[in-house]
Amino acid sequence: MSNTVKEAAEAARPQGNEMMGTAKNVKGDGDAVANDFLHTPFMRAALPFINGGISGMVATTVIQPVDMIKVRIQLAGEGKAGGPKPTPLSVTREILASGKALDLYTGLSAGLLRQAVYTTARLGFFDTFMGQLTSRAKAKGQSIGFAERAGAGLAAGGLAAMVGNPADLALIRMQSDGLKPVAERKNYKSVIDALVSIAKSEGIGALWAGAAPTVVRAMALNFGQLAFFSEAKARLKEHTSWSGNAVTLSASAIAGFFASFFSLPFDFVKTRLQKQSRGPDGKLPYNGMADCFAKVAKQEGPLRFYRGFGTYYVRIAPHAMVTLIVADYLGFITR
Repeated sequence: MSNTVKEAAEAARPQGNEMMGTAKNVKGDGDAVANDFLHTPFMRAALPFINGGISGMVATTVIQPVDMIKVRIQLAGEGKAGGPKPTPLSVTREILASGKALDLYTGLSAGLLRQAVYTTARLGFFDTFMGQLTSRAKAKGQSIGFAERAGAGLAAGGLAAMVGNPADLALIRMQSDGLKPVAERKNYKSVIDALVSIAKSEGIGALWAGAAPTVVRAMALNFGQLAFFSEAKARLKEHTSWSGNAVTLSASAIAGFFASFFSLPFDFVKTRLQKQSRGPDGKLPYNGMADCFAKVAKQEGPLRFYRGFGTYYVRIAPHAMVTLIVADYLGFITR
């Protein structure tokens, strides 16, 4: 993993890493063969993508109930200025009252597929871009700066979001299906069932509905994490006497706040666009990202874009930390 990604996970790296490293050095020929395989050109290029995907899937499994609640909050009171004002607690109670605790994991298969595609691409592209930028800078006798790191993060986030949009769309459809009248529910059996059903009924292009805000959201999210993590860490080191672990965790929490602040409006619009379906007149409620922003601001008020901010933050910050911690650990054991 690159240094930028590793920094955010440093606080949670197991203290036994040195012991594991020593143990590796005394193992037999079998480990030597495995080590040689891990260091083949193909595997060195593929590992950032593989580790990124696995880490994202672990984090999603942990955070999925929070994501489910976040989506339900965003979809409540659509088209009304007042409307219901659900809280995370009330949404959780409603879900549990209407089914079982496992209903909070509705859409997990789509969430895992999304991470297998999106986070695999995001961390893989980022690591690849950073490696290329570092090599180029070293050749010139220079070091890469914040602008290069931010650019790599923005590009990686945007590309990964475009690739992962179909899985993200399926996740939103599966999570919002329970809000429809019983007769109108699709009752998707899995993410594959959802993707096939959407493609058959709405066309292949529909799988990229909401792609524009999805890409912008990913870029805003990555920018918030990179820019404010670096800045907060530098400030905390300068003005506090905290330990390195405390500084890293605190900087991660601050970065999570700003990443949430910048990306939530786009996440909100993405959810609305991906959830929408044609009405009896054959028309969609929103014609695109700009139209959705305008209609929500007019009909529901501009503050609606930040509804569920607390839930979104609770989803973003831990997900980022778990992803980076697992990715860093995988990077350690496969280096």
